[in-house]
This record gives sequence, C-alpha cells and structure tokens, in this order.
Amino acid sequence: MEEEEKNCCSTQLIDGNGEFNFVGLEKFMKAMKFSQCGLSYAVVAIMGPQSSGKSTLLNHLFYTNFREMDAFKGRSQTTKGIWIAKAVGIEPFTVVMDLEGTDGRERGEDDTTFEKQSALFALAVADVVVINMWCHDIGREQASNKPLLKIVFQVMMRLFSPRKTTLLFVIRDKTKTPFEYLEPILREDIQKIWDTVSKPLAHMDTPLSEFFNVEVTALSSFEEREEQFKEQVAQLRQRFFNSIYPGGIAGDRRAVVPASGFSFSTQQIWKVIKENRDLDLPAHKVMVATVRCEEIANEKFSLLASDEDWLALEQAVHAGPVQGFGRKLSSILDAYLSEYDMEAVYFEEGVRNAKRLLLKSKALQLVHPAYITLLGHLRSSALMNFKIQLEQKLSRGEGFVASVNSCMQSSTLEFDKGCSDAVIKHADWDASKIREKLQRDMQAHASSVRAEKLSQLIAKFEKQLSARLGEPVESLFDTGGKDTWASIRRLLRREADGAVSGFSTAAAGFELDQEGFGKMVQNLRDYARSVVVKEAREQAGKAVIHMKDKFTMVFNHDNDSLPRVWTGKEDIKAITHEARSAAVSILSVLAAVRLDEKPDKIENVLSSMLIDGSVAISSRSRGAGIIGDPLASSTWEGVPPENTLISPVQCKSIWRTFTAETEYVVTQAISAREAYKRSNNWLPPAWAIMAMAVLGFNEFMFLLRNPLYMLALFVIYLFGRAIWEQMDIPGEFRNGTKVE
Repeated sequence: MEEEEKNCCSTQLIDGNGEFNFVGLEKFMKAMKFSQCGLSYAVVAIMGPQSSGKSTLLNHLFYTNFREMDAFKGRSQTTKGIWIAKAVGIEPFTVVMDLEGTDGRERGEDDTTFEKQSALFALAVADVVVINMWCHDIGREQASNKPLLKIVFQVMMRLFSPRKTTLLFVIRDKTKTPFEYLEPILREDIQKIWDTVSKPLAHMDTPLSEFFNVEVTALSSFEEREEQFKEQVAQLRQRFFNSIYPGGIAGDRRAVVPASGFSFSTQQIWKVIKENRDLDLPAHKVMVATVRCEEIANEKFSLLASDEDWLALEQAVHAGPVQGFGRKLSSILDAYLSEYDMEAVYFEEGVRNAKRLLLKSKALQLVHPAYITLLGHLRSSALMNFKIQLEQKLSRGEGFVASVNSCMQSSTLEFDKGCSDAVIKHADWDASKIREKLQRDMQAHASSVRAEKLSQLIAKFEKQLSARLGEPVESLFDTGGKDTWASIRRLLRREADGAVSGFSTAAAGFELDQEGFGKMVQNLRDYARSVVVKEAREQAGKAVIHMKDKFTMVFNHDNDSLPRVWTGKEDIKAITHEARSAAVSILSVLAAVRLDEKPDKIENVLSSMLIDGSVAISSRSRGAGIIGDPLASSTWEGVPPENTLISPVQCKSIWRTFTAETEYVVTQAISAREAYKRSNNWLPPAWAIMAMAVLGFNEFMFLLRNPLYMLALFVIYLFGRAIWEQMDIPGEFRNGTKVE
C-alpha cells in the first residue's frame, strides 16, 4: 500500500488563504495524464468536522497519502484548504478531494466564510460528497453535523442548475445501535434540515431527491476496532469501482466537464465563489467549453499552419497545377478536424460545434489563397490550350466560329475537370467567377484573333485590288482618251465586285452579322475607289509629262501611227492644233475624278480657253452679268472639291509649261520641212546655166578632145555618188541640221 500511495500525487489545490494553486493542478494533471480521460472520471470530496478522521478515511479508502492528525500531539487542524490526489487502483480515474474540516477553533466561531466557499466548491465539482459525521450526533438537536448540513443545503441554492450529487453519509465510530435504526433517524434529520432551509420560489416545493442521492453507511472506530474498520472500508471501496456507470454510486450525475477542461473549470468556479457571486453551472459549463474548445482549435490551427504536407502542397501550387489537390488538402484538413473532434468530444455540443466551425473557417481561410492560385493556374492552362487549339484549327482551314466554339467547349471542360479535382469537401467555394473570367478571356482572344484574321483577309484583298487596279489605271491614263474614265469605272466595278465576292466566300466562316459584313464590304469598295483616286492623283502630278507624250505621239505620227516624214506638204499648224487638242484632252481627263458618271464641262472650258483662246463665260458669271476667266478659279463648275485633281488655275500654269516645252518640237518640224524643200531642188537658176555654158565652152571642148579626162571625171562622179547615197545626205537635209 505504501508503494501505491506514492502514485497518488497528493497536491494542495487551494491553500488556507483561499489562493488557487493552478500550477500545482497542471502538474498533477500532467503527471497523472488526467487530461486524456475525457468524461471517464469521477470526483469524490469529503467534508466534515475538524479532526473527525476525514484524511484517515480517504487514505484507507483510496490509498492516498493525505496528512493525518497525530493523536498523540493533541487534536488540532491538520488539513488546511483543499487537497487533491488520485485514487490508486480504482477505475475509472477518480480524483479525491480532501476539504478543510468545519467547526475548527483555528478559524473561530464566527468565521464560516471558507466553510461555505469550500462546501459550494465541493458541490459544484464533486460527483460524490462524503459527509463524515459522528455516530453519537445522530438524533441530537445540537449535533455538530447539523450546521454542516445547513451549509451544504444553503450553498446548494446558489447553484442556478445544481448537479445531481450523491451525498454519502459516513457514520464514524458506530455504536451497538443497529444500523437499520440509525439510518431512518439520520434521513429524518436530513429531511428536517432540508425543510427548514430557505429556498427560492422556483424550488420551494422541490424534494430533496431532485438535488441529491442520499446514501448512508457506517464504520467502526479506527482506534478501537482497526481491523474491523479496515474490512468495512475495503467493502466501501468496492462501491467506487465503475462509479460513473449506470447503477454506480454516481451513475446519474449531470453537467460533467471533460477532463481536459477540469483545470480551467475548477479555477473559474473558485474565482466565482471567491467573488461571492452565484454560481451558474450551465453557464460555467458553456464558458469552460468555450475556453477549452478554443484552445484546442487554436492548437490544431497552429499545427495545420506548420504542417509539412500542407507547406509542401502550398509550395507546389505556387509552382503550377497540382494533381489531386482537393483530395490531398481534404485529407490534411480531415486529420486536424478529427483530432479536434476527439479532444473536444466531451464538451458542450453547441460550443464544440461552434468552435469547430470557427476552426474550419480559419483553416479554409488559410488554404483559400492556394486554392485561388490553383484556379489561376487552371485558367491560364485552359486559356493557353484554347489559343493553341484555335490556331491549329484555323491553320487547317476550319471555320472560325465553329473552331472557336469547339475550342471554348474543350477548354472549359478541361477547366471544369481541374476545378472538380481541386474541390475541398469542407468548403463550398464557387469557381464560377474564375470560370467566367476564363470565358471572357477566351472571348477576348477570339475577338482579337477574328479581328486579326479579318484584317489579314481584308489586307489580302486590298493588296489584290492595289495590284489589279494600280497598273491598269496608270496604263489607261497613259493612253488617254475621251473614254478613259468610263474604262476606269468598268475596271473598278469589275475588280471591286471580284474582291467582294472573294471576301464574302473567305469570310463565310466568321459568321459576321449583316451590318458588320456590309460595313466591311463597303470599306473594301471604298478602298478600291481610293486606289483609283490615289493613282489618278499621282498621274495628275505628271500631267505635263502625259501631255508632252500625247502631243509628241500625235505630232510625230500620222493617222496610221507611222512616223511622220516632213515632205513640205504637211500643214504643221493643223497638226500642231490637233496635237495640242489631244494634250488638252489628257489634261481634262487628269483634272478631276469622274467615278460617279456625272457630266462636266472641263474639256470644253480647257479647249475654248487654251486652244481657241476665247473667253468662256461661266454659268455663275453669266447669271451675275459678269464676264470673267473660267480658269481663274480654284474649283471646277459642277465638280466637288474633293474630286478636283488639278484646279483651273493649275491648268493654266501647266499649259504654259507644256507650250514652252513643246514649242521646240514645232520649230524643229518647221526646220525639217524647209530643209526637205531645199534638198529636193538641186538645179541652179537658168541664168547660171547659160553663163556656165558660155563661159565653159572651151573646157567642154577640151574634154571632148581628151577622153582620159572624161573617164577620170566619170570615175570621180561614181565615187562621189556612192558616198552621197551611203551617207543619205538628202535625208539629213530633210531632217534639218544635225546637232552633235
């Protein structure tokens, strides 16, 4: 037994001054592993008069080692305050509480404060309260146990919802009076005391059995019959085995605090009692549950935050998508929530569940950023796959809208699968916003690609129009003529219609709306028109060159387009007039854009003013009665300013330049004609012939008499004739003087 007493860990819980020993209680709980007991424990307290053998009874009953009174040193106070120890060898775990004795001379006759406080503490904490009393006090009106019972019943009223406590009355130093006579008398005394104690209105008619289970037992004198005392105590000890189970001595107890909250609970109970406040046990139970469950929840949250598996998973998520993220994280959270459930299972259900929800909420807040990061990876991956698949489908020539719909469906399905894999069963997080953002991003990319593809398509047909309109229009301007703009309009209409037809076929896969398609077609037609206008402006800038070319072609070629030979029979003035008229015609063609088939008087005005030299009267001047120069204006009558390529004033300037540069050609023609006339008239005048005949008669006769001279002259003639023909000297004279 001495060896067992060493394992009881006797500890002073409250000292004689009422100070609570929280550190000592924590050491006791840690040493005895009390916190692991859950609800499987019992608390037994003993109270009674001072020096009535309470500690001795507990030591023999529970194998504890509370300090006992030494009878040889006199009868005095031994236990001060409240002590606790573990009952050795009893299951379930039983905490034994030894209270300071009542009615002690050390505290004085009137100082009953600590007695009431300790009694209330015992009733609030203990499942079984052992009341130690002398046998000779039974039936006596002024017995020492009656003040104690009054204290017990009075403090019981201070509990708002009292626990169902077992009061075990132990009759000490039993006499020869049979137990069956002692018990009814004791119960009658107890009932009288209960009836006389003042009660709240709510409990005025409440029977004693509602608050207490009253048990009575008797023990022989320890000093006179020690062996019999020990046998009776051993029998009583058996009643404390399985005490909390149905049928046990504390089987119908209520409002039990889990063992892990015992330390905090007892400390708070004593604090309330010390402050002389009524003790609300249900509220106290909730308070203890709140504190302990919060401590457990904080501990589990701290462990979760530093969990290696969670930290590794979080790091992996930051690097990229993690397969099985939801399953792995759910497993980690399950582990800590299960640990919380195991440790908090015995606390008040409402508080336990509330703190569990709080722990769950904090845990989800901790892991939520990782979840959002994972969704971001899934969105980026799905968007990238959408871009790649769309590009591949378009490169194979598939329809744009069909490709976009197919790729969006595939990428969204991929994202949804990733979200399903990332689902945490403890959370109802909604990934719809990320999903909507993914769809917006895909739509934006599709719109960007569509705009790019349409832009490329339009650029392709614009390039085609530029190639098919630029050179032909330039060629038409080079040839010039009255039907130049009609030919350009036909060319423009044909090429624009062809481009629109090709664009319509190519853009069919984009499923453009009617308005958008019509706008693009119109833009394409406008571009074709702008190509023509641009080319016309470029050619208008070369008006002098075109006019000179036209003039030269008409002036130097006949009606059969053969080079003209100036024989002296040509009417150079008429030819010059014709060539200049052709140049004016070219100038009128280049003067304005005529794509709208609206008639104008530009050619007539230019002809009348530049060729005929007459003064035309504009319709506006004529209406105003003013005669003026139609070319002294910046616009053409009936032609919008935007269609004007060369203004009337510019036409005058161009004409002056043109005439100055072509004057030389006319002069050369006149010179060639005169030279031709001279080359075809080789005979000298008649008087010169007569003079040569008279004066050269002697020389002629000399030659007749000398044939060799005649032969030499003939050879010289043949040689000169050959050179004459070889060098085409007459032709050179016809063309005018040769300038090196």
